[in-house]
Amino acid sequence: MFQIAAVPPTNSELKLLVSELDAFQEQLYPTESNHCVELTSLAEDTVRCLLVRDQKGEAVGCGAIMLQGNEAAELKRIYIKPTSRGFKLGERIVTELESVAMQAGCSTLRLETGIHQHPAIKLYRNCGYQVCEAFPPYLPDPLSVFMVKQL
Repeated sequence: MFQIAAVPPTNSELKLLVSELDAFQEQLYPTESNHCVELTSLAEDTVRCLLVRDQKGEAVGCGAIMLQGNEAAELKRIYIKPTSRGFKLGERIVTELESVAMQAGCSTLRLETGIHQHPAIKLYRNCGYQVCEAFPPYLPDPLSVFMVKQL
């Protein structure tokens, strides 16, 4: 079975997974449309990170939320290693991040993903997210899809 646990943004396994995600996205989008955020650059009280481990204890997935104030947060850095896909881990990560956001007093969750990431868009739609306009700090980008969900 898979286990999901909170980790600090400085966790080395989390950083490794995020670097894999960055490498994947760099192949899909030009630099100006790659809206990656370095989790360790955020104030520690504004970010919550999760790490997914498989039955061997290996880190196979991650996700985070960035608290934005005004009862809103943004989903960030959701990634699952290709070898661990197909087990509904994306849904589990999103559900757990939604719970973390509600515990932090959030009623709105937003996200930005890329137009070429069809499985991610499908995941978010299946989890109840709807396409919306760009939200701060983003500007409209033809390579981005912005989504929102009221919790």
